Amino acid sequence: MSSTHAPAATSRREQILKEAARLFAERGFHGVGVDEIGAAVGISGPGLYRHFAGKDAMLAELLVGISERLLEGGRIRAASGGDTPVAALDALIEGHIDFALDDRPLITVHDRELDRLREADRKRVRRLQREYVELWVQVVREVYPAYTEADARASVHAVFGLLNSTPHLSRPGALPGRTEMSALLHRLARGAFAAVGADGGRGGADALSGPSDPSGQPH
Repeated sequence: MSSTHAPAATSRREQILKEAARLFAERGFHGVGVDEIGAAVGISGPGLYRHFAGKDAMLAELLVGISERLLEGGRIRAASGGDTPVAALDALIEGHIDFALDDRPLITVHDRELDRLREADRKRVRRLQREYVELWVQVVREVYPAYTEADARASVHAVFGLLNSTPHLSRPGALPGRTEMSALLHRLARGAFAAVGADGGRGGADALSGPSDPSGQPH
């Protein structure tokens, strides 16, 4: 096959996954048929089988794929986010906010449908998620040296819960614009870490007294 066909195939596959995520989030995995996913991308239901074995394969690729992307992106951001642990933490927060705002259907699908994956895929997702959490824990403990490992891990899970709440927010028109919402979520995440740091050691809290939003604007 000529290489000129590869981008189109990739684009169509990604389009199918995007529409599958949207429909699974809106109606549930069992509430959506292959024909509906096909119609959403302008191809026949049977035509989807040229790209995926079925809905189960789509679900697995969605949930395993986003777990892989979060971990890979987190590693890159932690390594290249700056010369200080605080800058690395800001980069991790910013990356997760991008996911939370741009991939809301995947958050809903994960919450509802993870148990539908076959055991091997479910274990893979869990392993990738644990590695992602531990990446954050390491950076948080560098920012807050007085944190216990348990406190750091609990705070990371709490911040994930805060950021991943975006699918449950009210209709988009009642919310700030994307830039403002991103900055707000960033401040909330930083504030949550600082709240634990206030009990765990003043050094950590002071270390986060600088910029508190992705644009670098001071308090």
